[in-house]
Order: sequence, then C-alpha cells, then structure tokens
Amino acid sequence: MTERTVLQSIGQRHVLTVKPDASSYHAACAMTKAHCGSILIVDDGGAMLGILTERDLMTKIVAQRRDPEATPVSAIMTHNPHFIAPQTTVSDAVLIMKRHNFRHLPVVSSTSQLLGVFSIRDAMPRELAEADTMAEQIDQEFTNVLS
Repeated sequence: MTERTVLQSIGQRHVLTVKPDASSYHAACAMTKAHCGSILIVDDGGAMLGILTERDLMTKIVAQRRDPEATPVSAIMTHNPHFIAPQTTVSDAVLIMKRHNFRHLPVVSSTSQLLGVFSIRDAMPRELAEADTMAEQIDQEFTNVLS
C-alpha cells in the first residue's frame, strides 16, 4: 500500500490566518471557532510570517500572565516556521515533527501557496509507528558513525 501524503491526510483544507498585528485573544477565538490547534500569521500579500499554536498561547500568554487582548500574535508566534511540501509522506512529516518537537507543520506549494497545516493528529497509528522506526534507525546509524 502506498503511504499517504500530508495533503491527502489533512482534515481541514482551508487555511486559518491572521495578520501580525492581530491580538492573541483574536487568534485564540478564531482557533477555537475553527476547532484548530494552530493559526498562520501572514503579511498583506498572504506570505507566511509565522505560526501560533495552542502551546504558544499556553506558555507565552497564560503561564506568563500576559494580557491576550494587548499582546499581538507577532510577539509570541514562531517566526519563519518549518514547512513541508504537499507531496511529503506522513511518516516523513512525523519524523520532522519528532526531531524538532512540534505538532504542526504548514503545507506550502512550490509556488508558496499555503495549502493547510498538517497536525500530528492527522497521522494514523501505523504512520506514527513507521516514523518511530525511522527515527530509531537514524539514531542507530548516527551512533555507529560516532563509535
């Protein structure tokens, strides 16, 4: 069986975006309404500047007791996030996520069009297991090279 690509696996095909001057509160409300764990920050031309996730809101707003209505997303977003091509396999995307410790990857076309966001929740158990196996193999090969 051929492995799914991230574009085949993403649940939501629309892209949730805000401008960098939007408040963190506004972004959180938009994410809640869309049942989405992340939102992309874009400039006036639609180019991706960053990503804001539930984790960012928790660690950079709630845990630091910042005012979400007074804090723009540009102050707490991840600038220039990793992104993947639509033809990336799910297990490769999961491997990238595990290596960098994040749960959301924007999917961007070769023409820089934002196509969606791949979430760890979009992966199936089989694909997660394949990514774990790949990570272990890479770690073992790295250890062998260093030995």
